[in-house]
Amino acid sequence: MPETTNTTTPNEPQDQNAAAAPAEAKTEVQEVQLPEAPADSGSPSGGQFDILLDMSIPISVVLGQTQISVRRLLQLGPGSVLQLDKAIEAPADLYLKDSKFAEADIVVVEDRFAVRIKRILGAGAATSSPGA
Repeated sequence: MPETTNTTTPNEPQDQNAAAAPAEAKTEVQEVQLPEAPADSGSPSGGQFDILLDMSIPISVVLGQTQISVRRLLQLGPGSVLQLDKAIEAPADLYLKDSKFAEADIVVVEDRFAVRIKRILGAGAATSSPGA
């Protein structure tokens, strides 16, 4: 680390303790020259968000929920049936992380489950996941 020297201005009285301090404790302060940023670097451009548009995000679909005792949970096996709290006509809830953002009907597309969006919820209507 460079060594600093203490200088005093003609109007400042010199501190007698500072003169007695060892020379090793002083470090030299140097001015830093930083390049200026281009004028247009702070303005947002559509290209900065393009990376977000191609990202994949996980969505969870909740058909319903139920509560059972631990004793009953331990008795479950292949062929066991858990009855959920929603009617068959009720929409499934779609969650992004722990926030509900839409409701949808369950459909089948090419031998796979799928969802048909019925309603997108606004930011104020979003609720937490039932499991959270």
